[in-house]
Amino acid sequence: MFLVGIFQWWYGNGLLQYIRQSFLGVLRTADFFSVGLLLKTLFNPFRQISAAPVGGDLSVQLSAFFDKMFSRVIGAVVRSMVIIIGILMILLRFLWMIVGIIMWLALPLMPFIGIILWQLGVSVWK
Repeated sequence: MFLVGIFQWWYGNGLLQYIRQSFLGVLRTADFFSVGLLLKTLFNPFRQISAAPVGGDLSVQLSAFFDKMFSRVIGAVVRSMVIIIGILMILLRFLWMIVGIIMWLALPLMPFIGIILWQLGVSVWK
């Protein structure tokens, strides 16, 4: 009866808790990289402290324009790299979750698989 209770927990509440925790890990990774927010602010200036005054002669306005454009290009490049890395990490975390769930399901069967392989003469060490 004790063994039945363990299997009921393993494939019931334990599995649901593991899936929930794994999914929360994927959500934490997505929240860490904030891909949606980075996409919304992709072309915003990157850490631009100040810009030239609005008024002034043409050279000052032209210099301010190119400073802003340079800041926006740097911001877009940095944010694009973080978006790519973030999407890659979210996908890797999701794949790790799938592998973990498969291992969770297969782990109680491993002793039986080992006994069968032992009976068939399969050996890892030769």
